[in-house]
Amino acid sequence: MAARLSVLLVTVCGMALSIGMVTIDCSDPQSLAGFWTAALDTTVAGDYGDFVLLTGAPALGLQRVPEPRAGKNRVHLDLYADDRGAEVARLTALGAAVLAEGNAPGLWWTVLADLEGNEFWRRQPSRIARAVS
Repeated sequence: MAARLSVLLVTVCGMALSIGMVTIDCSDPQSLAGFWTAALDTTVAGDYGDFVLLTGAPALGLQRVPEPRAGKNRVHLDLYADDRGAEVARLTALGAAVLAEGNAPGLWWTVLADLEGNEFWRRQPSRIARAVS
């Protein structure tokens, strides 16, 4: 298994593209920035009115759009921490809502929504995820 993981890592590192930023559409970027800076323990790199940029790798952008979110997210963030329960409690104290719980062999997750209903997942990393990271 270790040989397969090292080949995977070499292949991923050799890619020409990388994710530089993830942007979330929202109605109030400044308000949502308050939630995400606390959730990710990061800071605002720039506030441009209709767009707020948070520091990180990848960076997180919050972009004002005129229409509300409708339907299920097409993309969501997967956030990892060793103590899923403690992190879910911290995120709900910041205003996140728990939408669902799930599991698969070796993997547990909680689906949450930020203050504007944008979904994200808080995962308990599996042994495979720990080996790759």
